[in-house]
Amino acid sequence: MEGLPKAKVLPVLEKVMTAASVPHKLQSSPVFLKRPSVERKRYSFTGNRGSTKMFIFIARTYRRKPPSLSLFFTRHHLSSFSTTTTTTTTTTPLSSNLHTKYSFKPPLSLDQNPNPNPKTPTTKKPQKPPYRPPSSLDRGGAKPVRSDLPFDFRFSYTESNPDVRPIGLREPKYSPFGPDRLDRVWTGVCAPAVELRVGSVEDGKEDSKLEEKRKKMREKTLGEPLTNAERKALVDRCQSPRTKRQINLGRDGLTHNMLNDIHNHWKHTEAVRVKCMGVPTVDMKNVCTQLEDKTFGKIIHRHGGLLILYRGRNYIPKKRPVIPLMLWKPHEPVYPRLIKTTIDGLSIEETKGMRKKGLAVPALTKLAKNGYYGSLVPMVRDAFLASELVRIDCQGLEKSDYKKLGCKLRDLVPCVLVTFDKEQVVVWRGKDYTPTVDDDHFFTVRDSFDNPRDDLVSRPEH
Repeated sequence: MEGLPKAKVLPVLEKVMTAASVPHKLQSSPVFLKRPSVERKRYSFTGNRGSTKMFIFIARTYRRKPPSLSLFFTRHHLSSFSTTTTTTTTTTPLSSNLHTKYSFKPPLSLDQNPNPNPKTPTTKKPQKPPYRPPSSLDRGGAKPVRSDLPFDFRFSYTESNPDVRPIGLREPKYSPFGPDRLDRVWTGVCAPAVELRVGSVEDGKEDSKLEEKRKKMREKTLGEPLTNAERKALVDRCQSPRTKRQINLGRDGLTHNMLNDIHNHWKHTEAVRVKCMGVPTVDMKNVCTQLEDKTFGKIIHRHGGLLILYRGRNYIPKKRPVIPLMLWKPHEPVYPRLIKTTIDGLSIEETKGMRKKGLAVPALTKLAKNGYYGSLVPMVRDAFLASELVRIDCQGLEKSDYKKLGCKLRDLVPCVLVTFDKEQVVVWRGKDYTPTVDDDHFFTVRDSFDNPRDDLVSRPEH
């Protein structure tokens, strides 16, 4: 409080001392406020700010109340009581009879030696054999299945040509029918109906006796031909609004297991509807021929890719042929390349120029996935009359599909394959092209199977 005159500091200190000595309630009373000795004036200090803060701190410390004695005595009493209780608890031990009252003897199974007589050994139950889930490969000692069908078993009968021999196999000769499930030997391509020593399979030609046997079995099963009224009744019964029985023939064509599906449908109905889609529809005559040849039935109606297959008059479901099922799809063998580095009769530069030119040619048509391609071969033949190169747009199709498509066009048109680049099939008609007309090989969009000899209309008698 340096720098302030004593005349101003001393009166203020006196007032502070008197305020600290008087009780708080008395200070707030009106009598105390009206005392003449206390003057309520505000003093302004012109000194340093630190001195003013020091003065305020001293004034606040004088106003604090001293601690009361009663609180001190209560704290001392509680602390002494807690010490006495702790000493009493530690000195007197607890007594409990729980162990004697609730004690028990453990059962024999929990003892270290469960057998009271060690001389007699314990008999253990024999363990059960581990569980083995049922498997189609486990024959359980059964004999191989024997089938009397007079044709070679293949995965696909429409998409494989027995005249073309492969140049190699992609896997060992594992039978897709399973080990020891069929009495025929799997050659990697087919399971022949005759022994290999005959030589029919190795030469790529089928035995003529098998074809005659199939023809006799088919004639025996079909019996007398249907009349027009019977055929129309069966066709109406197999339409889509009437029944849902249908077999879909897709990119793999007529497969071996599909024969079993057809006979399963024939067990409940006389005719079944077959819907053909995709690449096999390029050659519908081959599809119809293989269906009739392998099932011994007869096609009584065809509209585009929709067929109705009749089982025959003398068909007996209980005497249906034994058809062993394929358990998996075998790998396709290796065949020669469809497109060579250079086209026969052309140089490398001419081949490159033709491929570049073929991709720039306007597309003849764009094929839809799982569509009907029955009119593709006549379209290509007509296009070759005006242009030497034809391009077919196959965007959206599988690579294997348009390769099979090109192979069929090469054999049916005939033509030369140029390229499969950019999902396009480009074919060339060749140097010496002569248009071929083969009406017997292709069907019309819709065929009539009416019997002209069957005349249901009664003629008037003369």
